[in-house]
Amino acid sequence: MVLQDKIKVLVVDDSALMRKVLTDMLQKDPDIVVVGTSNNGKGAIARNEDLKPDVITLDVEMPILDGLGALKHIMETRPTPVIMVSVLTQHGAETTFKALEMGALDFVPKPSAQLSLSNEEIGDLLRNKVKSISKYKFRFAENIRSHSKERISSLLVDKPHAPRLGTTKTHSDKIVAIGTSTGGPQALIEVFKLFPENFPAPVVVVQHMPEGFTTSFGERLNGSSALNVKEAGDGDILKPGCGYLAPGHSHMTIEKHLSNEYRICLSQTEKVSGHRPSIDVLFRSVARNWGSRSVAVIMTGMGRDGASGISEIRKIGGFTLAQNEETSVVYGMNRAAVDEGGIDEIVPLGDITKKIVEHI
Repeated sequence: MVLQDKIKVLVVDDSALMRKVLTDMLQKDPDIVVVGTSNNGKGAIARNEDLKPDVITLDVEMPILDGLGALKHIMETRPTPVIMVSVLTQHGAETTFKALEMGALDFVPKPSAQLSLSNEEIGDLLRNKVKSISKYKFRFAENIRSHSKERISSLLVDKPHAPRLGTTKTHSDKIVAIGTSTGGPQALIEVFKLFPENFPAPVVVVQHMPEGFTTSFGERLNGSSALNVKEAGDGDILKPGCGYLAPGHSHMTIEKHLSNEYRICLSQTEKVSGHRPSIDVLFRSVARNWGSRSVAVIMTGMGRDGASGISEIRKIGGFTLAQNEETSVVYGMNRAAVDEGGIDEIVPLGDITKKIVEHI
C-alpha cells in the first residue's frame, strides 16, 4: 500500500520508550503509518502543520507545552482528530475528560502495570480508534447546543393537561437506556446537560470506556446535569431523576426484585459483541423487564454493539432513537441499528434529550 493510501499518525509523548511502544502498536496494522513523533506540545503543533497527519496521539504531561495547551492550539489552527493517551489516575482521568471537552475525539489508557488491559488489548483498542476517527471532519459544533435547557423543560410543563413535575406526578413507570462508544463522552455530556430538573425516570448508560475511568466520568456527568449521576454499583435501586453509568469492568443489567424494585446487577462474564460492558446486554435486559415502557438511544460509536438489543426493544413496543450521521464522530453502531430496522427516529445530537422528554 502506498503512503497516501495509509492513515498517517503523529505520535506525541515525552517518553522515548512510550513513543516507540505506541509506534510499534500502530504499525502492526498495514493500513497505518507513523509519519512523525514529537516529545512536547510545541513540536506537536509544528509537526501537525508540516506533516498534516490524519490522527494525532497526544500525551498530557510534557515539557515546554503540555497536551492541553497543544490541543487548544491544534483545534484553533489545523483541527485534526486527536486521541489522548492517558495515565490511569484521578488527575489523569480529569485531564482526559477536559481534553474531550476541548475537541479531542477519544482516548486510550497508557500501558501500565495498574491496568487489567494487556498491551495487546491496548494496541487493538488504539488501532481501532485511529481507523474509526481518521476520516472525521469537524463540522457540527454549532448544532450540538441547538436546544436550550429551558426549551426542553417546557415540554414537561407547558403541554395542556400535562402534570407538572414535583406536584401531581413524581415519577414515571418508564426507563431511558443509552448506549455509545467512540465520540460518546462529550456527546453524553451534551445530552445530560439538557435533562430538566425533576426528570421522572431513571437513565441507564453504557459508554465503552476502559476500567478506571468510569468513576471520574460519572462525576463529570453529574456535575453537568440536573440528574444525580454516578457510576453504577451492584444492587443499586433505580430511582427517578438519577443516572447510572456502567463501570468499565462489568456488564450491567436491570432486574426486578420481589419487592417490586428494579435493581442494577453487575457481572464480569465474557465479552458480548466484543465489549464488557456491552450495550446489547443492557438493552436486552431493559427489553425483558420494561418492554414497551422503554426509551432506548444508540449514539456515536464504531462496531455494532447495541444494534440487536435496541431492535429487541423496538419489537416489544419501546421507543427507539439513533443519533444521526452528521453529528456522530463515528456512524457505526447507530448505522447498524438503523440498517437492522431497530430505530423509530433518527435525530441530531441536539435533539436527543428533547425526544426523550417527549416520550417520558
